[in-house]
Amino acid sequence: MSRAFVKEDGGGDSLPERLVSPHRNLVTRRGVVLIERAITRQREALAAATVAGDRAAVASASRELRYWSARRANAEPTDPPQNGEAITFGMLVTLEDETGRCLRFRIVGEDEAEPRDGRIGWVSPVARTLLGKWIGDEVILPAGVMEIIDVDTTPETEEDA
Repeated sequence: MSRAFVKEDGGGDSLPERLVSPHRNLVTRRGVVLIERAITRQREALAAATVAGDRAAVASASRELRYWSARRANAEPTDPPQNGEAITFGMLVTLEDETGRCLRFRIVGEDEAEPRDGRIGWVSPVARTLLGKWIGDEVILPAGVMEIIDVDTTPETEEDA
């Protein structure tokens, strides 16, 4: 069929929706704050784009606002247990290799993962390897064989955001 007879959808300003993870949306207290900040930013961006008449920016901010609103709606704020016997969501884990090099990872929600800062999403391969283990256990990670030498159950807070 010729494109001359096809109704356009408004100039191509619509964007595909951001994919929402099929996993539970576990978040730390810090994660809730980050989601709420993202919602605020996107509301402000949407208002500014609307005033400016920028259809592409409206579409982008609207999509982001839908995503972050959905993530807030199904967020499950979760603190690690105070007396853990196995690594779980929210814990800070310190590992050491045979040369004495240490790595620290906090297991956090998918949207708050920042691997460069040591925050890894709970569904990531490294986190899944650590979950259920405890101090003294050895794990095989992309960085090599490492021993779990410390686990901190203190939750991240809103102030850490």
